[in-house]
Amino acid sequence: MIEQRLSVASEAAQLPVLTRFLKEFWVAAALPPAESVKFELALEEVFMNVVMHGSPGAGTQVEVSVILCDGGLTLMVENEGPAFDPLLLPAPDVAASLEERKVGGLGVFLVRQMMDAVSYQRVAARNQLRMTKRLTAGVDSPRLAPSV
Repeated sequence: MIEQRLSVASEAAQLPVLTRFLKEFWVAAALPPAESVKFELALEEVFMNVVMHGSPGAGTQVEVSVILCDGGLTLMVENEGPAFDPLLLPAPDVAASLEERKVGGLGVFLVRQMMDAVSYQRVAARNQLRMTKRLTAGVDSPRLAPSV
């Protein structure tokens, strides 16, 4: 198992830092390039939801972990905001016209469609959203040093 973590301020300006963190992990672990887009989009959707809706105030942090284990990759996003399980939101009506469709919920819907498993837990006053997907190739011999 290989795991790396990064903690950033809960500010939209930190999204490029997180994207770079994910891309550097991807390259160092020699993961299949074609699958990186799904994780980048999931990270952007979840992080921006935390920034816009889940941050209690200035100085709050969001911790992102990337865990490579047994041919799959897990992206975990944690924050200390109010308890909120985005998986309890009703699925958007994607068949409805744009005029009839309610605003919101599409990002969580997309994340659930792109990942093999998405789960939420409230752990020690922190929201923890885990997104996992099996990778098709290139994960047999990771090059990253294990985290300590």
